[in-house]
Amino acid sequence: MPRFFLPDLSGDTVAIAGEEGRHIAGSLRCRPGDSLELCDGRGTDADAVIRDIAGGTVTAEITARRPSRSELPCRVTLYQALPKGDKLELIVQKAVELGVFAVVPVLASRCVSRPDRRGMDKKRERLERIAREAAGQSGRGIVPAVEPLLPLREALDRMAQSPCPILFYERAVRPLGELLAPRPAEIAILIGAEGGFSPEEAGQAAAAGLAVCTMGPRILRCETAPLYALSAIGYTYENLHP
Repeated sequence: MPRFFLPDLSGDTVAIAGEEGRHIAGSLRCRPGDSLELCDGRGTDADAVIRDIAGGTVTAEITARRPSRSELPCRVTLYQALPKGDKLELIVQKAVELGVFAVVPVLASRCVSRPDRRGMDKKRERLERIAREAAGQSGRGIVPAVEPLLPLREALDRMAQSPCPILFYERAVRPLGELLAPRPAEIAILIGAEGGFSPEEAGQAAAAGLAVCTMGPRILRCETAPLYALSAIGYTYENLHP
């Protein structure tokens, strides 16, 4: 069933205009009587039936509301050191599908990509669109935020406020499962770009209170590592001990 995000689902009817209205009326060729699934992006889903289509505006009647059932039992924020090229687009798309709560780009010492503020603002706009589309496609109850770029020091300070902050580092030996066993309600994970983190940065993270963990004996690409971590967290919370 087609799923769309609307900021206000409080009334009996909603008007869907703009790009999404045109998509419903044009690309999907929906007609009055067809069903839609709506979400307010804050955890509430609604069933709706199209009552009228006028130009690019779709009017639908809400027939039922319910809490979203598609969110992870814990909030996972991904702090991702900037990779080269368009890899961050893939990371955001797949991280949203895997249940991430928010994505925070981070500038670390080994990041090759170092966009200026204007370039990063433009990149962020595209990443937000990708997150929204991925949230709709995967049936999410929220649209995960893509936050502004942070220098590593600021990212570490923010992560230190999480009940379970984790830096993944290729020289670490502590397993992830050890930290997931108590099933914390919130987790913050930090993943490196190409080349990972320097020993000095790993030391800074440990000094800030982050757990320094391994993903196992294999070296994963920077676009693979966050998806591996999110998959492990999702499996632990939703399948291993549901």
